[in-house]
Amino acid sequence: MEYEHLTHLASTYAAYIGRSLMTVAKRVGVHNKTFVLLGQGKGCHFDTFTNAMRWFDENWPADLEWPADVPRPSSAAAKRKRRAA
Repeated sequence: MEYEHLTHLASTYAAYIGRSLMTVAKRVGVHNKTFVLLGQGKGCHFDTFTNAMRWFDENWPADLEWPADVPRPSSAAAKRKRRAA
């Protein structure tokens, strides 16, 4: 798991909406200190990570570019489907 990806998404989204990381955590549906703790080098459960990544993927604003250094979950799923076909 790349916690840096999740903290980068959370920080980018927080700046975009003009809210704190705790507010973003509430929207994402994780503990309100999750992104703060990840930024301090702490970890999280695998389910927390995957659910948060999925939330960002599904709710990312259309007018905000997805960070180039973070793989987008929906892009990876689409590639797997194409290879399987």
